[in-house]
Amino acid sequence: MRKHVRCLSLIVTMAFFAVPSLADDVSLAKDMTAVIALHGLPCGQVVSVKRQGDNDHIATCQDGNRYRVFVNPDGRVVAQKL
Repeated sequence: MRKHVRCLSLIVTMAFFAVPSLADDVSLAKDMTAVIALHGLPCGQVVSVKRQGDNDHIATCQDGNRYRVFVNPDGRVVAQKL
């Protein structure tokens, strides 16, 4: 029984720390969707984001388009079709 309680507490702890990560992913996908739309590029909705580096991401859209979204040396956010 003690083993089950320990296992359950580990699962609850892992779930607690995973929730902020999921919220950050959803927020980042929404931000990428907005950036791509503001650049007038076709996308619909970003379904996944892969981080390349600081302020540099690869966004995959529901329609299959992929974009590199990054901040250029002038400080502007750029979305380039891949």
